[in-house]
Amino acid sequence: MKYEAVIGLEIHCELKTKTKIFCGCATTFGADQNTHVCPVCLGMPGVLPTINKRVVEFGIKAGLATNCEINKYSKFDRKNYYYPDLPKNWQTSQYDLPIAEHGWVDIDVEGKKKRIRLTRIHMEEDAGKLVHSGTTIKDSASSNVDYNRTGVPLLEIVSEPDMSSAEEARAYMEKIKSIMEYIDVSNCRMEEGNLRADINVSLRPVGSKELGTRTEMKNINSFKNLEDAINYEIERQEEVLEDGGHIVQETRTFDPARGITLSMRSKENAHDYRYMPEPDLPPIVTSEETIEKYRSELPELPDARRARLEQEYGLSEYDAGIITSSRAMAEYFDAVIADGADPKLAANWIMGDLSKELNAEGIDISKSPVDAKRLGEMIQLIMKDTISGKIAKKVFKEMLTNPDSPEKIVKDKGLVQITDTKAIEGIVDEVIANNQKAVDDYKGGNKKAIGALVGQVMKASKGKANPQMVNKLLAEKLNG
Repeated sequence: MKYEAVIGLEIHCELKTKTKIFCGCATTFGADQNTHVCPVCLGMPGVLPTINKRVVEFGIKAGLATNCEINKYSKFDRKNYYYPDLPKNWQTSQYDLPIAEHGWVDIDVEGKKKRIRLTRIHMEEDAGKLVHSGTTIKDSASSNVDYNRTGVPLLEIVSEPDMSSAEEARAYMEKIKSIMEYIDVSNCRMEEGNLRADINVSLRPVGSKELGTRTEMKNINSFKNLEDAINYEIERQEEVLEDGGHIVQETRTFDPARGITLSMRSKENAHDYRYMPEPDLPPIVTSEETIEKYRSELPELPDARRARLEQEYGLSEYDAGIITSSRAMAEYFDAVIADGADPKLAANWIMGDLSKELNAEGIDISKSPVDAKRLGEMIQLIMKDTISGKIAKKVFKEMLTNPDSPEKIVKDKGLVQITDTKAIEGIVDEVIANNQKAVDDYKGGNKKAIGALVGQVMKASKGKANPQMVNKLLAEKLNG
C-alpha cells in the first residue's frame, strides 16, 4: 500500500520585547543562570501578573501579516501540567479565544505554489530550561533549572495539516521566519531558540481523507533537523504500517547525531491539560481603530516585495525570492541600487561573492564588512567600464579588509581597465604572433580557439584589458 504524509507545524516564536510577558524581568539571552527572575515569573504565592502591551501589539501584527482574522475579544487561560521548569505547574497561554485565527501563507517548492492555512496564533509564556550535568539527561548525575527563560513572551503559530513533505514543511517555516523578521517582532535566531517547531506527522493511504494517528516531535530548532526528523519519521511510520503494526500517538524527540526519532511519552490531548480561564488577567479587548493602526505600521511583506522587484527591475522570480527571503538582505539590495547601481548586477553580487564570504565567516548581511553603499559604488565602476568584472573580484576581496572607497582602491592598486584601442591592439598583435597553433585552429574552423587567445591577452594585460574590446579586435584580425 502507498502512503502519503500529513504534516502540521506548531511554531514557537520568541518575541523581541525588552521585558517578559507578565513581569518586568529582562529577556536578554545568555545571562547568568537565574539572574533574570522575580516572584512573578518564579510563580510565588500571592503575586499578580500584568500583561506586556507590546506582546499584544506583536501578536496582532503577526496575525495581520499572515492574513488572519484578529479577535477583538481574547483571553488568557491556564494550561495545567507538571514539569520541573514550569514553576507554577501551569503555563499561561490562550485556548478557545486566541488573539488571531484562520490565516494563510503561500509557499513555493520547486516552482509549485501551495497555500498553507493557519489555524491560530496565540500568545503565551515560555518555560524555563533544564541544565544537565552531562550531555543528555541519561548520562547526567544531576539536572538543575535555569528560570531566566520562564515568562519570555512567545507566539505559537499553529498550521493546519496542509503539508505533505519535509520540503514543504521547511518552506513553510522559512516563510514564517521571513515574515516575523520583516514585521520586526522577533530576532528569529534559531540557534538561540527564538524560533522552534513542534512537528506533527501522520500517514494515510494515498487517496484517503481520514487522518492517521499522529506523532509529535518537540523543539526542532534548525531547518536541517526539521527536514531530517520528518523524513525519518515518515520512513519509520511506513515500516510500522507495512509490518501490520499500529502507530502510537506519542511525543518523540529527534536525535540529530543519529538522525532518528525516539519515544519520550504518550501524547496529551487538549482535555488532558485541564484548561481554565486565567482569573488574574482581564480579557484583551481590541478596537478596530487599534487593529487598523497596527496594519498601517506593517512594512512591505516578502511576497509583495518579491513581486515589486520582478516588475520594477526585471529580476527573475528565483533571484527576487532569494533577495527578499530576509528583510536585511532586501534592505541591503535597496541600498546598493539607491545611487544608480544596476539591479541585476547588484543581485548577482549579493547572491554570489558577498553571500559566499558571509557564509564562510558565519555572519549576517547586516554585519557585512562591505556596506551597501560601497558595493553600489563598485558596481557603478563596472558599469562605467572603469574596471572589468574580473578586476571587480579583486577589488571586492580588497574591500573585505580595506575601508577605502572602491575608486581609491582601484587607483591605489593600478587596476583601472584599459580601454584605449591602440594599447589593446598592440597586445592583441603580440598574442596572435606568439600563438600560431591557436590562430591556425581558429582559421581551420574551431571558433572556440579564440578563447585561448582572449585568455593570453587578458594575462598579458594583467586582467585590465576590456574583454569586449579584446574579443572584437581578435575577431576582426583573425577574420580579416
